[in-house]
Amino acid sequence: MIGPIVNGAALVCGSLAGALLRDRIPENLRNRMPLVFGCASMGMGAVMIVKVRFLPAAVLSLLVGYLLGELMHLDSGIQKVAGALRQVMERAVKGAPNELSHEEYLERFIAVLVLFCASGTGIFGALNEGMTGDASLLIAKAFLDLFTAVIFGATLGLPVAALALPQFAIQGALFFGASTIYPMTTPAMLADFSAVGGMIMLATGFRICGIVSFPVAGMLPALVLVMPVSALWSHYFVR
Repeated sequence: MIGPIVNGAALVCGSLAGALLRDRIPENLRNRMPLVFGCASMGMGAVMIVKVRFLPAAVLSLLVGYLLGELMHLDSGIQKVAGALRQVMERAVKGAPNELSHEEYLERFIAVLVLFCASGTGIFGALNEGMTGDASLLIAKAFLDLFTAVIFGATLGLPVAALALPQFAIQGALFFGASTIYPMTTPAMLADFSAVGGMIMLATGFRICGIVSFPVAGMLPALVLVMPVSALWSHYFVR
């Protein structure tokens, strides 16, 4: 399980470096670089969306997934965790970032959570390594996460490093479950999964850039629903 370990280590190292060296990182870079990451997230999302095979299945999964996410209060739950982490770090670490308002901090933290933990690259990379033993996709993602974590570690502080835990848990579960999950998938199911992930990545980019505050955390259950829905759509509605 090389990929999840390398990816998690890159996230931790980048976050720590950003938090510790934040005073040496130019303010313009700390403030503007997240906009570039948001733009990159929107671009990756657009590329993933065009792979869709059954658009109605993808849209239905996103809608139902969001409804489930709202009923589970995922967005508000993550906001509470982010707020608690920030308070702990501000008390424990002298000079912890506090220039952001509480609302701005939560906006960026949730967007970063999705960016690191629920990207299509990470999920597919973990499945691919579990099936083939090839960790190259996750290692490539690790390089991207390393530099991304430096900037967000500088603006959001040490709580960003804590995201390595859910990231590793998700990728590890997919790695070990790949031998069971992957044989049951079809190219259409994987394409629709990529499309829904792309929609969430697109919404994440808008949120990072401060354009529209999409409830991205509430959309995450759609990633669980999309493959079964795609399979059912293919079976009953495609001739």
